[in-house]
Amino acid sequence: MSDPTYTPPKVWTWDAESGGAWAKINRPVAGATHDKDLPRGAHPLQLYSLGTPNGQKVTIMLEELLAAGKTGAEYDAWLISIGDGDQFSSGFVSINPNSKIPALLDCSGPTPIRVFESGAILMHLAEKFGLFLPTEPGARAECLSWLMWQMSTAPVIGGGFGHFYFYAPEKYEYPINRYAMEAKRIIDVADRRLAETPYLAGEDYTIADIAAWPWLARLATGDAYGDAATFLDMARYRNLARWADQIGQRKAVQRGVRVNRTGEGFVAEHHSAADIDAVLPA
Repeated sequence: MSDPTYTPPKVWTWDAESGGAWAKINRPVAGATHDKDLPRGAHPLQLYSLGTPNGQKVTIMLEELLAAGKTGAEYDAWLISIGDGDQFSSGFVSINPNSKIPALLDCSGPTPIRVFESGAILMHLAEKFGLFLPTEPGARAECLSWLMWQMSTAPVIGGGFGHFYFYAPEKYEYPINRYAMEAKRIIDVADRRLAETPYLAGEDYTIADIAAWPWLARLATGDAYGDAATFLDMARYRNLARWADQIGQRKAVQRGVRVNRTGEGFVAEHHSAADIDAVLPA
């Protein structure tokens, strides 16, 4: 039996929630829904985020910078609960008018600089501290190409495949097949590339890997969208699995994934290295 059909109205209007796990955070307009200032800590960098794959990109990057001795990368990370609508506060919207995590306020200079969108934050930090982004023109272009590739694939994997396969209140064949096909194509792109080079941009670990790892590693290890790893036959992508495991062994990565998450082994807020130290395995 085919999926039920839908005849779109001449003019679309928002008259009901779409259903599913994240329905209450979706709306067709921008802007703040309530007045609330954001907290501010003592460190140069103020991060307002949640430990989703996009949020983990930035906390991994910050932990990598600190591991490399960049003390100017000390940061306060504040939890933004998207389920509670924190991203629609006036304070958050003033930093990110798109109301999506992560958002960064760089207070290291005389005038705070706002940076939003995870890829832009990674570039800002890489250029600020001179790490994880090559300066040679060809290598830089390769790195930025893979970074932008990841930015373009996340909505397909998360909002497309992940939503219709796992989060949607009803399962329909057409959208699941459509996005499973595209997700597997994206995964195959990465797997083929990683058969050629150790990392996405070449021989060196860069912001391209930091951006892609939280998304692709979760699929490779079976930690995303229920049994999606089985459904997508992730075991066949051996080069991706090697890369995911190699990066996952990095101490900074193991620290970064614990930030802005709740529950045992995680820290909802980060204000010093001791916060993460306290929840690391003995």
